[in-house]
Amino acid sequence: MGTDDTSERGDGSTAPMDHPVFALSARFVDDVAALEPMTATFLGLPGRDHEWGDLSPAGADARADLLRRTRDELDALPPADSHWSALAARVLREDLEDGLASHAHGDHLRDLAHLASTVPSMRELCELMPIDTAEQAGALLTRLDTIGDALDGWWACMVEGVRTGRTVAARQVESVAAQLRAGVAPTGAFTLRLAKVVEQHPDLAERAAAAAAAVAAASERTAQRLEQEYLPHAAAEEGVGEERYLRNARRFLGTDIDPQETYAWGWELIRELTDRAVDVAAEIDADAGLDGVVERLQTDPAYAAPSQEAFREAMQERQSSALASLSGVHFDVPDEIRDVRVNLVAPGAPLAAWYMAPSEDFSRVGSIWWSLGDRTSIPLFDEVTTAYHEGFPGHHLQVGVQVALSDRLSRSHRLLAWRPGYGEGWALYAEQFMDELGELERPEYVLGYLGANLLRAVRVVVDLGLHLGYPIPDDAPLHAGEAWTYERAVDALVRLAFIDPAMARSEVTRYLGWPAQAISYAVGKREILALREERRAREGAAFDLRRFHADVIGSGSVGLDHLRELVLG
Repeated sequence: MGTDDTSERGDGSTAPMDHPVFALSARFVDDVAALEPMTATFLGLPGRDHEWGDLSPAGADARADLLRRTRDELDALPPADSHWSALAARVLREDLEDGLASHAHGDHLRDLAHLASTVPSMRELCELMPIDTAEQAGALLTRLDTIGDALDGWWACMVEGVRTGRTVAARQVESVAAQLRAGVAPTGAFTLRLAKVVEQHPDLAERAAAAAAAVAAASERTAQRLEQEYLPHAAAEEGVGEERYLRNARRFLGTDIDPQETYAWGWELIRELTDRAVDVAAEIDADAGLDGVVERLQTDPAYAAPSQEAFREAMQERQSSALASLSGVHFDVPDEIRDVRVNLVAPGAPLAAWYMAPSEDFSRVGSIWWSLGDRTSIPLFDEVTTAYHEGFPGHHLQVGVQVALSDRLSRSHRLLAWRPGYGEGWALYAEQFMDELGELERPEYVLGYLGANLLRAVRVVVDLGLHLGYPIPDDAPLHAGEAWTYERAVDALVRLAFIDPAMARSEVTRYLGWPAQAISYAVGKREILALREERRAREGAAFDLRRFHADVIGSGSVGLDHLRELVLG
């Protein structure tokens, strides 16, 4: 994928990159990076790795001012002159409007959640930062020296949230307080990262010790504030209600949902997946039953990697093999993204796996990060499909292509745009596609894939049920006719999606702190599969699956309504 000033679209039209929307988009990225150094680091943009930015209410207001100014400039631009300039303008406008709506609703005053919030991002950021050179390590130490000021600014937002009645429930508060302390424990992320700095740069030992003390003091002070000053005012209800939930769903999906229809569909999906899981389990052991087979896969060392490093190596090999076998056959893969790295996270982070995009110049390659806690033996049966989801052909292909399309996508679209319905929907579709290809070559890996999809189906009913108060149906396979509670949601994940209790507790806490995000996986995949079948029916023998894949990911992250227009229009 080149860097020419024009590029061909499937319909033969060209995309001149000199329309002023592209310059505005590029400048907007720089302006965001200047206001939000944490975002700059996540994007791989150099020069601000030593800063945090203003995390206070004034900083949030400055961000909103930038969004308004950019929207005004966008309004004043001449009409789009190509498909690509129209795409750039639409995506930028939608992102600006979403950001302004979020600020108007005071979402920055509720920036306190188990996973998707500032404090967990601080830990993730510092693990991501390179420390190979003394300059890089020095930037990390400078940033950590000043983490107290950053946390104080963030805390001012929480105080304003309390004052205005925008608080989150106790479970989120307790999780973040625990993460603050875990990060500076002997095996915590900050502690281990600073030890690595000293190991690689012994002359920085004194500065590293000072940074460690600063992080420890700021973390404990903030944890105590949360427990002593915030908890007494925490929201009584963990569910956020219909208005906020549907607003979030629209932002994450780029389409409106019928929540009751989606809830009923989630239960249907659970039944379908469970039926197939029973059949696959019988291939492994016809006498043990589904629960017995899953327990064996979770506990028998014969089905596990013997160490975290052995697990990392196995997942790295899985990525390399998939890239080699599928590139140019089912997917068009730019040269820039033919490398993906697998990394492990220090204990103390929420148990999960996630993908980190390559930097704009690809000097930082795309990477998968696994948080495995303190486990040593790692069951493999349900992680192979995760590797395909987070890496290739899931997020690594999708996000990597988006970053690489510098000849047709605006800079803010490539680097900042992210719609979970599209993004997570594609990654879940990638899991199913690998199953369709037979790349899950052992029945236990197929069972793990079904478990991963059951997890996403259970997310639909749990997330909607907890936040909107829907009852568990009378014909449900467990807790029939009862009301959803945290404990019943955890039990549903353990018994229906066969994940371990610790992960299940982390998952449900995540859903309660990130309303409507959890449904984006299954709902997005549902739409992509529908688009595939509609294209196949329309084109008949001319249907080209590789072309369909290229069309889905070739316009970057967009809302599901917009994706339908692009793929079928």
